[in-house]
Amino acid sequence: MSEAKVIAIAGATGAQGGGLARAILDQPHSGFRARALTRNPKSDKARALAACGAEVVVADLDDPASLRAAFTGAWGAYCVTNFWEHFSPEKEQAQARNLAEAAAAAGLKHVIWSTLEDSRRWVPLDDDRMPTLMDNYKVPHFDAKGAADHFFTEAGLPVTFLLTSFYWDNLIYFGSGPKRAPDGMLHLTLPMGDAQLPGIAAEDIGRCALGILRQPERYIGKTVGIAGEHLSGGEMARMLSLALGEAVLYNDVSPDDYRGFGFPGAADLGNMFQFKRDFNEYFCGARDIALSRALNPQLQTFEQWLQRHAGEIPLE
Repeated sequence: MSEAKVIAIAGATGAQGGGLARAILDQPHSGFRARALTRNPKSDKARALAACGAEVVVADLDDPASLRAAFTGAWGAYCVTNFWEHFSPEKEQAQARNLAEAAAAAGLKHVIWSTLEDSRRWVPLDDDRMPTLMDNYKVPHFDAKGAADHFFTEAGLPVTFLLTSFYWDNLIYFGSGPKRAPDGMLHLTLPMGDAQLPGIAAEDIGRCALGILRQPERYIGKTVGIAGEHLSGGEMARMLSLALGEAVLYNDVSPDDYRGFGFPGAADLGNMFQFKRDFNEYFCGARDIALSRALNPQLQTFEQWLQRHAGEIPLE
């Protein structure tokens, strides 16, 4: 039997990277080994991965030398950045450049870059349909990733660009779940109108990524968009009602209202939802459910995800 191919996984203690690490660890005969990159190998999540058989190495996206060392000897890599740690598009692009340069230096055979659309291709900075943020962006956490794609192509890397979708896990961890109104009713608030929101279980992103790594000849040089389902806010509210055993109403607000909620990132997310709403046909079309299921036969629907996780959603 040939030696297993090492996949260096950035963000291995996070949602996407952790999902890929666990997908590899759950399939010991997959032909891959998980090398989990983390800033803190003593964290509970890093220790859990090590206990399951992952090789845990110290690396920091802001430290190019640590990335070069972490990528050395690997066959492939999963590259992802986390805008929400620092809220800086410039830092996110610098981290992406560090990842691309380290991957090129290591001579990797397949790199997956977890990216998103640069919304300025659809809504230029001088377009007043939505406000310009941070002087140079419409949807900063989208635009920074999309603008970083060229680092991977210009480095000559064998890269697959992975377009992800709204994590249903955001209902648990990101404050996106139903909120209780003064009248006691639960409301799911989204500025999406009747448009559909592509969504996915965070764990399924990693499983789809493993499916891509299994077929480099098919997916190198390609952009792959993934989703578990495309659902309207009303459909999500009805499914939440059934799962929670309590009525959840869909509160369709305007993007302006959402931007005005004032929590950290509200303006960015308001613009994001408006982008998804206003360009819904494109956005859903770019995220193929059938392809996602072919990559990951375990792909969950929203209903299936709720069966496992509804009890974890905080109801405020």
